[in-house]
Amino acid sequence: MKNNYHIHEHTIKKGKFLNQFIFAMVISAAICLTSAVVWIDSAIAKPVVMRMHSQIVESRPEAKYLQEFADRVNKRAEGKLELIVYHAGSLGLRDPDLLRILQRGNVDMAMLYGEYFARDAPELAAVYVQGAITEPEQHLELLPVIRQIYEEAYSEWDILTIGGIVSPVFDVGLHCKTPVNTLDELKTKKLRVWAPHLVHTFQDLGVAAQVIGQNDMYTALQTGVVDCAYYLSTVAETVSLQEVTKYEAYLHPWAAVPWMFGVSQRAWNRLTPELQQILKEEAEVTWANTRDLAVDAAREAEARTHRAEKLGITMLDPFSKEDLQQFVDAANERWREMAETAGPKGVEYYERMQEAIKKFD
Repeated sequence: MKNNYHIHEHTIKKGKFLNQFIFAMVISAAICLTSAVVWIDSAIAKPVVMRMHSQIVESRPEAKYLQEFADRVNKRAEGKLELIVYHAGSLGLRDPDLLRILQRGNVDMAMLYGEYFARDAPELAAVYVQGAITEPEQHLELLPVIRQIYEEAYSEWDILTIGGIVSPVFDVGLHCKTPVNTLDELKTKKLRVWAPHLVHTFQDLGVAAQVIGQNDMYTALQTGVVDCAYYLSTVAETVSLQEVTKYEAYLHPWAAVPWMFGVSQRAWNRLTPELQQILKEEAEVTWANTRDLAVDAAREAEARTHRAEKLGITMLDPFSKEDLQQFVDAANERWREMAETAGPKGVEYYERMQEAIKKFD
């Protein structure tokens, strides 16, 4: 009986050992399998997809710079992030609604242009206006102030600003059916402009002006609704102004509001620090590159020569310094009123810009 008991006890111990061994093997196999699944899942994980809204048609230089930015980001992200740009408003979003859309996280990124947000943030429309600068280089001096203001303002909508595109500083001129290169001559004409601020500015100078959209400008000139168009001379050929106006006179450089890259804070929080850094760095590259290209005297001179020699435009002498100063003074007075109407923030932004402009003297 003793031997039988001893053998039975030994068998039980052996069985327990085998059970423990088998259990350990099962656990080890499960751990290995889990690790393998995690590794495989990681290897084939889908990238974070970010959708970016852009209003700009793909034929414009700004769209090219934007797509290059997205391509660099995607290349550096190595499959972890896919930034998709939807050009020409193809997402179907309304620009005046963008602040709300980004705040809710309904889109991940967007090109932001301050003048579009007069309804929700009227102070942003009062940051920078035509007549603020009289020399192209002054635009570059104002950019740091403009950018800081936009970054602060957009942050109140839970939007992070990471660089953007500095638009080229084109010539702005008067394109007329008959020779016009003085304010006195312009007072006898009906003028097309692109913003209410400009309507009031020219009206203060005794010029009958009205806002007419770019798509309707050609017909308005052709049918005599207006006699002249205040427009970006460098790109006037893209809207066929040479077919309905044969005379051009330079007035001032374009105070070009920069396009800022806005990221919804909700979308930003989904990204790893690595992906956040990639977006920031490539956005800064785009800002720096386009800033360096913004002011180009040779480009503007070549464009003027092209309009004269190839398009048959008569290039008149520029408006005089005296006329330009009258325009600047009238524009600044209306700028101040616009800022006051926008509220305390509008006044603050106006004063910050004026402080920077005083340094030109």
